[in-house]
Amino acid sequence: MNFNMVPFSYHNPTAIEFGWGSLVRLPELVKSVGGRRPLVVADPGVAKAGLVDRVVASLGGSVPVAIFTDVESDPDARSVDAGVRLARSSESDVIIGIGGGSAMDVAKVIGVMLTNPGNIRDYNGMGKIGKPGAPVIAIPTTSGTGSEMTIWSVLSDKDKKTKFGVGSVLNCARIALLDPELTLSLPPAITAATGIDALTHALESYVNTATQPISEAMSEQSMALIARSLRVAVSYPSNKHARSDMLLASTIAAMAFNSTRLGLAHAFAMPLGSRFHIPHGLANAIMLPVVMRFNLPGNLAKFARIAQIFGERIEALSLREAADRSVIAIEQLQVDIGIHQRLRDFGMTEDDLDDVAAEAIQSGNVAVNPRKPTLEDMKALLRAKL
Repeated sequence: MNFNMVPFSYHNPTAIEFGWGSLVRLPELVKSVGGRRPLVVADPGVAKAGLVDRVVASLGGSVPVAIFTDVESDPDARSVDAGVRLARSSESDVIIGIGGGSAMDVAKVIGVMLTNPGNIRDYNGMGKIGKPGAPVIAIPTTSGTGSEMTIWSVLSDKDKKTKFGVGSVLNCARIALLDPELTLSLPPAITAATGIDALTHALESYVNTATQPISEAMSEQSMALIARSLRVAVSYPSNKHARSDMLLASTIAAMAFNSTRLGLAHAFAMPLGSRFHIPHGLANAIMLPVVMRFNLPGNLAKFARIAQIFGERIEALSLREAADRSVIAIEQLQVDIGIHQRLRDFGMTEDDLDDVAAEAIQSGNVAVNPRKPTLEDMKALLRAKL
């Protein structure tokens, strides 16, 4: 692609504050956004791990703090409703989201709903938020979702067994506080799954039809960090360099796909998560290799470059052979970090193919995928992972 011939836009309003032990800077960051009464948003696991207490302690008692920890995995819109009620009753003027993607997604939309009318369900889709929300400081404790940088919050309607996304530049956190020390307690299995989630963000952004020079550079950097450090972070969880690399990789990948969207792996992840409760990162991990193989003809050169980033020797190979090596490299990475699940392990059967494929093909990520799939293609990809 000749980028000089293709117009593109890139914008991200989130400031990044990165550093080992940087949580100590939280009081000054709260003050910098005019915050006087923070609401801390987290999930019960993060609270149990003591990280909410660390956030509160870091604020030093200088401001009154409200705490909302009723954020479940695949958070329901009702969690947002409850969080907004608490934020209003406590007169919160800054939201601190700490945890994985669920907590940060909820924190961002609580901020939105403090200044916008109606219900969060009214903002399903892209660009529907009218006013900037209350400022949000996002503090990730995993290295995968990138929610601290993205325009998106993904929520569930569990009564309808569906997910929906709220997308807007007005849904971005004001500050992303990246402290790799907070990821040290992440178990190996979650480190692995969230790491592949970050990889899927970088890779799908890199090969899709909306790729552009800025996002492409960030995708390559993210993949290089993951190639260098994901195995180490899973095998040696206390390795500071690996934890720092993975947190940066996740954030950089999010900066890439914010302007490009993703591809088929993420299209599948939404219905797989809502219908079978497969964790988002693991759903991406399951589908990524088979999606890559399907997509190869759509961007052979990019897939060959991915193979090279992941250490494959491609000099003597044809372009197609080099592209094939990218799939082999990612499959080997997943073996090395212990990802082996299939869709049937979560209760999916042949009878579910039609419904999951029909929902997945409606995703906005399909439009930018490097190869246009049919409904039968989508079913075949799912069938390959049963």
